[in-house]
Amino acid sequence: MSYSVGQVAAFAGVTVRTLHHYDEIGLLQPGERNHAGHRRYGEDDLDRLQQILFYRELGFPLDEVAALVDDPDVDPREHLRRQHDLLTTRIEKLQKMAAAVEHAMEARRMNVRLTPEEKFEVFGDFDPDEHAAEVEERWGHTDAYKESQRRTAAYTKDDWKRLTAQLDALHRKMADLLAEGVAADSVVAMDVAEEHRQFICGAYYECSHEQHTCLGEIYVADERFTATYEAIRAGLAGYLRDAILANAARHQ
Repeated sequence: MSYSVGQVAAFAGVTVRTLHHYDEIGLLQPGERNHAGHRRYGEDDLDRLQQILFYRELGFPLDEVAALVDDPDVDPREHLRRQHDLLTTRIEKLQKMAAAVEHAMEARRMNVRLTPEEKFEVFGDFDPDEHAAEVEERWGHTDAYKESQRRTAAYTKDDWKRLTAQLDALHRKMADLLAEGVAADSVVAMDVAEEHRQFICGAYYECSHEQHTCLGEIYVADERFTATYEAIRAGLAGYLRDAILANAARHQ
């Protein structure tokens, strides 16, 4: 039994473009071709794709995925055991987050006041005020910081909602590209990185490509930024950084 690229894309919930990309880079090359030269995927190909998508969902970049699935010392059962352990860890973390949200919802419904510790325990040790102070300490002398402070001082609650929605949409767009296996230095990923830079220019300060690359490096180097992006999709911090660097190089 073999399947067309369209059928496999529908089974797996990925795009045909993603499967073509996997074929082109040698990650998943279908075992058969029909008389017209069209790709045909067999059961072994589907098993390999399942392993690939498991690792992608867990945030592994494509080069690491290739090394993992091609490791001659690891059989399919070991792959599944490894992925089960990783998924279990993630599920436990998400369950704690869900429980905290449910606790907050129930407290509000019952008109019960939570202690400060109960309200914020889900976020760990992150202190927004401390972060803001750090930003001022690091960049308060710059024109970009002063311009950002001037602009945001006039923002209303609706302005912040609008900007948050715009940024969330950009993050989702970039996360979707990551999920599809689109290279960070592809034209489409660089275009989204440019949208990200233009968003900063429009909302906060005039952000040059050089400044944008500095931000990209911070997203990876600072665990607080990294955690924010990893919560959207595993691997997103590094992917966004790489797309930003590629976009800056394109505009040099």
